[in-house]
Amino acid sequence: MIDIFPFAGLPVAVFGLGHSGLTAAQALQTSGAEVHGWDDNEKVRADAEAAGVAMDNLYDMDWAEMTALIVSPGIPLDFPAPHPIVTLARAAGVEVIGDIELLARSMRNAAYVGITGTNGKSTTTALIGHILSVSGRPTEIGGNIGTPALSLAALDEDGIYVLEMSSYQLDLTRSITFDIAVLLNISADHLDRHGGMDGYIAAKKTIFRRQTRPRTAVIGVDDEITRTIYKELKAAGDQVIIPVSGLGPVTGGVYVDGGILYDDTGADTNHGDPVAILDLDDVTSLPGVHNAQNAAAAYAVAKSAGTQPAAIMASIKSFPGLAHRQELLAIIDGVAYINDSKATNGVAASRALACYGNVYWIAGGRAKEGGIEAVMPYLDRVRHAYLIGETANDFAATLDGRVPCMLSGELSSAVGQARETALDEIGDGAVVLLSPACASFDQFANFECRGDAFRALVEALPGVREDISQIGGISA
Repeated sequence: MIDIFPFAGLPVAVFGLGHSGLTAAQALQTSGAEVHGWDDNEKVRADAEAAGVAMDNLYDMDWAEMTALIVSPGIPLDFPAPHPIVTLARAAGVEVIGDIELLARSMRNAAYVGITGTNGKSTTTALIGHILSVSGRPTEIGGNIGTPALSLAALDEDGIYVLEMSSYQLDLTRSITFDIAVLLNISADHLDRHGGMDGYIAAKKTIFRRQTRPRTAVIGVDDEITRTIYKELKAAGDQVIIPVSGLGPVTGGVYVDGGILYDDTGADTNHGDPVAILDLDDVTSLPGVHNAQNAAAAYAVAKSAGTQPAAIMASIKSFPGLAHRQELLAIIDGVAYINDSKATNGVAASRALACYGNVYWIAGGRAKEGGIEAVMPYLDRVRHAYLIGETANDFAATLDGRVPCMLSGELSSAVGQARETALDEIGDGAVVLLSPACASFDQFANFECRGDAFRALVEALPGVREDISQIGGISA
């Protein structure tokens, strides 16, 4: 746990006592701060108090006494309206920050890598952390990937923090200037929180804030919005800029073409032709074009951090993948079961569908911006859709006439129905894919709980199971 020495002896309010908020409160107390914790959920408050966090009703307190308000990333700051606690703090001139800001103020000598984007952040963060760790660099991985920043180990000058940064966390982080900042892609998401698309894009762009050479910006150029940002930063010329692509050659960058990862970062200095680094078809834990861009970004970061290409190549090959991200759970009677619960929007689900054929698709939950419009080009891969949660009826209407649908309602029903139909129609080579294209909050606490429930249902299925320990992934 991080020693937050700048706040020792000072009164600090902590609002939102979920995983990261509770860790922040505990770290502050351990560091000698005077903590005033609160959560609007009574059970969460009780659990935090049982864990030793001092409670104080922040609605009634004297805010003039506070030095800072630490809020969890999900607390609204401006849109659709500031949370009342945020309004009270701001009215008293109290700064509103998050746990990653506390990390930055406390661990000032370490290097920082930040990764953001609408999709692919967690995989890229984990892959970068894996490469750096395996290569011998003291590395800590946290942030939006699920490990609270303040639970990480302290690092010195030779260490590096690899942090997945959501747009919410970027809004709450003021003092980090990332040594290497990564923007993978941008599509519509969290628009209510940012007041629309322009606000969302502006939040993502802050990951490059105050960067000057030799600090490095790694930018995906496979969508129009990030291509525009790349051109803007390139024209300004403040930092080192490396474009990355999973779709084909990009001069001066790192890209994947025909399944091969190429390094062309020497192009701007006339250091020769692109260098072929790795055949990604050999890396079954990174299926699909989207993961090609993720691998390109991870390579660019690791090389910029001083890791040798041969070490990067070996580390990518040994990457095990992440839970809930196109995770192969089992092959039972020839049918593969893929857990992609992290696909909480249509674009993420489309990337999963693009990787497989003969798909029996489980989708639905609480809808996000754009619905499932992004999956339409990949419906030829879907044999049948099993719809769950709040959006089941709406998704059924959208898919009507395109693919056969069943209103399954619950995940347990969807798994059983998908298994039965897959065995009847295809058998060997069929894929039961949970890639919901929705948030989970209508039926589950989070996407992890949804993925864990899917795993438990798959584990309970009868049939002959194949050894998947050496497979890691499948493709169309």
